[in-house]
Amino acid sequence: MKMTSSEFEKLHDIYISLYDEVKLIPERVQKCQGEERKRMVRVFDERVGEAEELLQGMEQELIGAPSSFRNPMSTKIRLYHRDLAKLHRDIRSLTASSGFSGGRQDIYAAENDQSTHLQSQRGLLIQGTESLNYATKSIERSQQIAAETDQIGTDIIEELGEQREQLDRTRNRLIHTGENLSRSRKILRAMSRRLVTNKLLLSVIIIMELAILGAVVYLKFFRK
Repeated sequence: MKMTSSEFEKLHDIYISLYDEVKLIPERVQKCQGEERKRMVRVFDERVGEAEELLQGMEQELIGAPSSFRNPMSTKIRLYHRDLAKLHRDIRSLTASSGFSGGRQDIYAAENDQSTHLQSQRGLLIQGTESLNYATKSIERSQQIAAETDQIGTDIIEELGEQREQLDRTRNRLIHTGENLSRSRKILRAMSRRLVTNKLLLSVIIIMELAILGAVVYLKFFRK
């Protein structure tokens, strides 16, 4: 599910408005008696249920959100859950002290336990999503490194191919020189010096490329 900050803010505004209404109910229940108190308790249950649904929706909106937005909002939602739990305890205390609905205290205790369990499960879900996102990014980075390494290997192969062509051309020149040895000693000496020079240059080039290749491999895979 893709997170949109506007949707989160909308749910957050609705929750704040609903919580402002709910937090006043315990005081009203304390002032009421009989059927009116029962009615207020039912209203409280309904409003708290709606608030819990809003918090669940806010938590769903946070899945996949950037950590810079998700972390502070997750902390705020945990505080909201704590506030609702406190209101539950307040209502439970009022109804227990007045003898209202003997089994309601057990019901509230079960609801609190279930709410705690659900909150723990939501935390695990968010952590699992974060781990999955991190693993996905790690795989993407590994694939990028592999692609870059493959490109480097391709470039090296192309360079070696060019060097092979140069060696082939040099060999052809040597063959041609061998065919014309009879022309003159001076030409032979000049060609010999040129051959030695080419070999030295090629050796230097090969050594430099091997050094560059070794440096690239070290930087890519061993240096942290």
